[in-house]
Amino acid sequence: MTRTGKRVAGGSVHRRIPWLSYVVVGTGAVVMVVPFLDLLMSSFKGSGEYGRLPYRFLPEAFDLSNYRAAFEQLDLPLLFRNSVVATAVITGSTLLTSSLAGYALAKLRFRGREVIFRLVLATMMFPSFLFFIPHFLMMVHWPLAGGNNLLGNGGAGLTVSLAALVMPFLVSGFGIFLMRQFIVSIPDEMLEAARIDGAGEFTLWWRIVVPQTKPVAITLALLTFVNAWNEYIWALLVSTANPRLMTLPVGIQTLQSFLDPDRMVPIMMAGLVLSTAPVLCFFVLLQKYYIRGVMLSGLK
Repeated sequence: MTRTGKRVAGGSVHRRIPWLSYVVVGTGAVVMVVPFLDLLMSSFKGSGEYGRLPYRFLPEAFDLSNYRAAFEQLDLPLLFRNSVVATAVITGSTLLTSSLAGYALAKLRFRGREVIFRLVLATMMFPSFLFFIPHFLMMVHWPLAGGNNLLGNGGAGLTVSLAALVMPFLVSGFGIFLMRQFIVSIPDEMLEAARIDGAGEFTLWWRIVVPQTKPVAITLALLTFVNAWNEYIWALLVSTANPRLMTLPVGIQTLQSFLDPDRMVPIMMAGLVLSTAPVLCFFVLLQKYYIRGVMLSGLK
C-alpha cells in the first residue's frame, strides 16, 4: 500500500515537473528575447521617439532612414573587413592551437605535463583585459615592425597593422582546457593500434582525434567567434593608434560623439542590428553542433 502510494505520489510529481520546467524555460526565453526585439524595433523609430514616456515598444512608423544614416556616418565596408578578418584569424588559430595542445596534454606522456596543464587553468582565472596594457606595450615595441629597430624602438610597432587586433587572442586557455577534457575520453587503445600500424603523432591527431572532436570544436568555434566579434576594449585601445583598425563595436560606439542626441540612439540601434546579424546567422547554422558539443564536452 505504502509502495503503491509512493508510486502514485511520485507519478503526480513527475507529471507536474514538466509544466514547471516549461514555465521556467518560457520565462527565461522571454527575458532573453525581449531586449533583442526592443533593439530591433528601436532601430526603426524616428527622431526623438526613443525614450519618450509612456514608452512605446513598437515604432510609430517603420522607417529605414536609421539604417541609411548608419551607412552614411560609418565606413561599414572597412569596419566589416576588420571585424571579419580579426574574427576569422582568431577563431582559426584558437581551434588549431587548442586541438594540438589539448591532444598533447591528454594523450602524450612527458615531464611537466601536469604543471603545464595547471598553468593553462591558471590563465582562466584572470580577466583578459588585465593583460591589455602589457600586450599593447609589446605591440608598440615589436622589433623590426612599424618603423622599429632591432631593439623595438623608433616606431609604432604592430599597433598600426591588423596583426594588433588578433595577437593577444591567438591562443585560448579555455579552448585548450575544453579540447583536452574531450580528447581524454578517446580510448588509448585506438591510438595504440594506429601507432602499431606505423602512424606518427601528427597522423594520429589529424586522422583520429580531429574527426572525433568535431562537435566540441564547433562549440569552441562558435564561442570564440562571438567573443572575437564583440571584442570592444582591445579594439578601442588599438584604434587609438590607428583609427583605420576600428571594428564594428568601436565604430558604432563612436556614433554618439557626432550625432544629434534625438537621433543618436535609433541610429546606434540600427548599427547594432547590422553588427548582430552575422553572429545570429553563424549560430543558426551551427546550433545543432553547438548543443551536441556542450553535451559531449561536459559544459552542462
